[in-house]
Amino acid sequence: MADFTLKEKSRAFKGEMTPPGDKSISHRAIILGSLGRGKTRASGFLASRDTLATVDAFRSMGVEINVTAGEVEISGNGLSGLREPREAIDAENSGTTARLLAGVLSAQSFRSTITGDSSLRRRPMSRVTVPLRMMGAGISGEGETLPLHITGSELRGIDYESPVASAQVKSSLLLAGLYAAGRTSVTEPERTRDHTERMLRHFGVPVEASGTRVSVSPAGEFPGTELEIPSDISSAAFFIVAALVNPGSEIIVKNVGLNPLRMGVLDILREMGADISVENRREHCGEPVGDVIARHCALRGVRVEGDAVSRAIDELPVISVAACFAEGETVISGAGELRVKETDRISAMSGELSKLGADIRETRDGMVINGTGELCGARCESRGDHRIAMSLAVAATQARGETVIGDAGCVSISFPEFFPLFEALGKPK
Repeated sequence: MADFTLKEKSRAFKGEMTPPGDKSISHRAIILGSLGRGKTRASGFLASRDTLATVDAFRSMGVEINVTAGEVEISGNGLSGLREPREAIDAENSGTTARLLAGVLSAQSFRSTITGDSSLRRRPMSRVTVPLRMMGAGISGEGETLPLHITGSELRGIDYESPVASAQVKSSLLLAGLYAAGRTSVTEPERTRDHTERMLRHFGVPVEASGTRVSVSPAGEFPGTELEIPSDISSAAFFIVAALVNPGSEIIVKNVGLNPLRMGVLDILREMGADISVENRREHCGEPVGDVIARHCALRGVRVEGDAVSRAIDELPVISVAACFAEGETVISGAGELRVKETDRISAMSGELSKLGADIRETRDGMVINGTGELCGARCESRGDHRIAMSLAVAATQARGETVIGDAGCVSISFPEFFPLFEALGKPK
């Protein structure tokens, strides 16, 4: 799909949906399943461009992985069972693939190269290469961006204080720590999503956590396991916001992962006055899960800052859309990490929503949005970023006239079926 067009303004989002599996957890299922010994089966697996890049990476290192509809089976070769890939590993657009693999590859007995597409090659990699080199990793080249050329080495555990709150940095070092001599500890300025820690424990690997500090010791072989991956709250967020801003809407989003460190989006929307409830709470493989119900309601502007930012970093683009329909001013600050995502998401949302008539301006580390309650159709660009494309689609539901989103096919990075589902649930009145 090159472009996506929305023509009707008046629509209501009604019905039930189950978003695709959590992208972050799907990546980690492939990685730990490949490093485990024997079979790992994961239901609810998200087969998207990003996660399939991780699948292809481990296939190139001799791991047998079978992906079917909503499920993946991995025949893990164990911690020392990977083999040297014949070609450079292409992480495509996936920062998770590149950064987490850097930790694994740093401890192998072979040489490897990680590269990616033009967007990923611009994203910062020194945040992982610096501490990995401290552990003894042989990473040649600039180390600031891809490609990374890695010579596997004997690693030593370190006690690292990360200058950035990043689950990818933390996870890369914890994975390297499975191989390192001694304990590896990572302390962050704020707590970030803990899917890696939860999944390591599910595979039987001890992890210690206290406050913002997480530690792991070298692991012996661990067996494969069964996993049930919950639906991705980041994908659910687009439909939740669409329901909140479109009159007459009521939507039930099933089987959503409710990890406390990913709940920022619901907390922020509730502070804005959102009518959101959660039912049928349960747990799958150490991850809390529930069904989220969202109904149209009036919203108000809020300040989004502090740990709320790190707990909703991927959802801030669609939160900025909700702010366009909230009464008063919404200020998002401390979100400089958005500038080094698939695109500069601060610049992208400010620029593209302005085309639709939003009263929005970017700041150094965030945005200021004055809710106008109404937008006008225009041609917008996704800038190759899946979350920008989906956020603009939500905004377009309340824009007068026709809105065209260029390069909308990039949604395949995380949510290949987004647009058919979006049109099916958001039918014109």
